Amino acid sequence: MVHNVSWPTWKELQSNTIIVVVASVIISLFIFVMDFGFGITGDLKSTWKGAMGFIYGMF
Repeated sequence: MVHNVSWPTWKELQSNTIIVVVASVIISLFIFVMDFGFGITGDLKSTWKGAMGFIYGMF
């Protein structure tokens, strides 16, 4: 089995690891911004209720 596997070089492994780390950071920031925008993050006593809290507060 070891002879049939194509192992990546050290340079390829470093490059792919950097891609995965950068993609993970970008996706986590995107999710954080969405949560903050919709008012999901934070405690219930917070003054920021997000976009949905603002819309619901109008009615």
